[in-house]
Amino acid sequence: MQTSVLKEVGDLGDLRDSAASAGSDRSPAGLRCPACQSVSVAQVLGDNGGVSYVCTACGHIWS
Repeated sequence: MQTSVLKEVGDLGDLRDSAASAGSDRSPAGLRCPACQSVSVAQVLGDNGGVSYVCTACGHIWS
């Protein structure tokens, strides 16, 4: 990989770390896992074209 790409990836990690240390209690989409209340939520597309969410902390899936 090019050095500039690696630097950008490192910068993204720095942003994530600074948001966590700042006490950010909201995910970018404003979602929380209904099972564990984590803000580590990813949006995924289902097989039928619907949108679902998955908690990357506990694995709970909902739509």
